[in-house]
Amino acid sequence: MIVPPGPGRHLGDATGLPRRAPRPRRRRREGTRREEGGPVACGRAAGRPGRSGRTSREAVIAATSAASRSYAEDFVVEDEALERARARGVELGCAPVDPGTGAALRLLAAAAGARAVVEVGTGSGVSTLWLLAGMPADGVLTTIDSEPEHQRAAREALVDAGVRSGRVRVIGGRAQEVLPRLTDGAYDLVLLDADRRDLDAHLDQALRLLRPGGLLVVAGALWRDKVADPAQRDETTTAVRQAGRRVRDDERLLPALLPVGDGLLVGVVRA
Repeated sequence: MIVPPGPGRHLGDATGLPRRAPRPRRRRREGTRREEGGPVACGRAAGRPGRSGRTSREAVIAATSAASRSYAEDFVVEDEALERARARGVELGCAPVDPGTGAALRLLAAAAGARAVVEVGTGSGVSTLWLLAGMPADGVLTTIDSEPEHQRAAREALVDAGVRSGRVRVIGGRAQEVLPRLTDGAYDLVLLDADRRDLDAHLDQALRLLRPGGLLVVAGALWRDKVADPAQRDETTTAVRQAGRRVRDDERLLPALLPVGDGLLVGVVRA
């Protein structure tokens, strides 16, 4: 009688020599890999819940703690001229962009090789200095603000930072009146960081000004964490939310919403 081999028994093969029974292969769990700190999602379809009932995307978002966001915001350190410009902005109450947003603006300007930039909303010159830091030495930035105090603070910031004359045009006036005077398709990057209630009109002008491959950038695109909350329906939040949808749905643009600072909405004009 032939007895089936049990654990530890040997099987014969064609040579007549014994061989050990193969160990059962350990089944690999699909969709996970182990990294430091435990298993993480690796290839699970987006939106499919895991054992916890939370989707992989939700798990990643939840893992980004306030401490991590703070670390990211302060990852690039501002120089003394920027710090002084920021302090002046706080005094004036014009809410300068935070360092994380500034670093992202510098990166975008550099990636686009932006030689001609328009900034709507000068403030105290913080975002102006960040943009200039990413532009080539022969680049020219046109910045628009209707507040004389902001213009004076920005000019002080430019002198303090040693920016040479001719690199920046500071224009006083309402953007709705100044933008139509600028040349069609002549700009590499347009930053919108003024009254959000005027965003729709500013978007019209920005799209006219940008060349193919140019960058449209809207600061404050998450607007104090209100945009993501459908219950928030005040005029400013609604305007920012609608601007985001417009950029997202415009077939002329390749859009992305970056969760840096108070949100940075970016669209590249298709070539």
